[in-house]
Amino acid sequence: MPASATAPVVAVVGGGPAGLMAAEVLAEGGVRVELFDAMPSLGRKFLMAGKGGLNITHSEPFDAFCARYGSQRTRIEPMLAAFDATALRDWAARLGVETFVGSSGRVFPTEKKAAPLLRAWLHRLREAGVSMHVRHRWLGFGDGPRSLRFATPAGERCRAFDAVVLAMGGGSWARLGSDGAWLPILTEKGVPIAPLLPSNCGFDVPWSVHFCERFAGQPVKSVVLSMKDSDGQPLRRQGEFVVTANGVEGSLIYAFSAPLREQILAAGEATIELDLAPGRDHARVLTEVSQPRGSRSISSHLQSKVGIAGVKAGLLRECLPADAFQQPARLAAAIKALPLRLVATRPIDEAISTAGGVRFEGLAAGQMLASVPGVFCAGEMLDWEAPTGGYLLTACFASGRTAGAGVLAWLAGRVPLSLPGSGVGP
Repeated sequence: MPASATAPVVAVVGGGPAGLMAAEVLAEGGVRVELFDAMPSLGRKFLMAGKGGLNITHSEPFDAFCARYGSQRTRIEPMLAAFDATALRDWAARLGVETFVGSSGRVFPTEKKAAPLLRAWLHRLREAGVSMHVRHRWLGFGDGPRSLRFATPAGERCRAFDAVVLAMGGGSWARLGSDGAWLPILTEKGVPIAPLLPSNCGFDVPWSVHFCERFAGQPVKSVVLSMKDSDGQPLRRQGEFVVTANGVEGSLIYAFSAPLREQILAAGEATIELDLAPGRDHARVLTEVSQPRGSRSISSHLQSKVGIAGVKAGLLRECLPADAFQQPARLAAAIKALPLRLVATRPIDEAISTAGGVRFEGLAAGQMLASVPGVFCAGEMLDWEAPTGGYLLTACFASGRTAGAGVLAWLAGRVPLSLPGSGVGP
């Protein structure tokens, strides 16, 4: 049921999962909600994320789930405790969107699409009285407390609100609305911010022209990637990735993006090792490649004995000198641990998500900006990151709910704002 005409008015800036979830909590809490987004329609990045199948969350145990947030686990875990993967699935079901657990443990809507969920969600928010304003780009704060300036199709407008939730995303996929334009605005207000960096991103590899022309765009399947983190601890995971014209990308690479990025920032490059034959141990590979090949080419020999062909064979030739193919021990070692040098992250706008943002040290209770009372932050604007697999979306949903609850608690402890001529307040 829509809020009463005398209820406080709260602005939510950003129509992605975090902003929409904050709006839902606020509407349920009896306040009037005005939702603003710079794009012509809401949830554009959310829709793009679901283009290949909306991975909404993950079914793994809670402790393992929380571990995916790395150094910011202690900040994210309380949000997830209040709205975990099970709660998210139940929430979707109440929208009429059933979900299922895939073979990898990832959770998808039955239709695997984002659009039906978004449509149902926006319908419910409108019925709850949420007013939605598209093509409203936030320009910064006005003169009054919690006064916001917007660029609109009708020109610049300024409005004051009882409270504000900012949920404008990080800096990736700017064409969909997350352009990081809010950074200088909040920096000017004294909000501590960590620089935005690419996360879940691809990396540059100095391929030869021959390799690039022949293999760019091809997937490298069933490999194990190994590396060491900044503390020297081994990291290892099986999966697949894609060779690109510039380097490498894909789920296996994204899973290591944070430590790889940090190593490149510190040393100018990072090295990973690829096990191209994870189903065979080193001794077996050595035995197979040591077999006489007779008149067969080395390519035919590797394919018949170890199953190495196509792009995997191309990687071996790209990374090894020619004489290594005549040395079984050296060749076997490379098949089981092929070093690949990464020299740079791909540009931030190509990344799936970003690290950095509003530091948690600058937040008061409920995710309110300590230096701007009554203004709250949610989603990728905050300084955290997570791998793909449903972890990004779950934390965005959960942080939106936390911010919405924070606003309600803050409003309950103060008198609603009323500014003459603002059109807002009782």
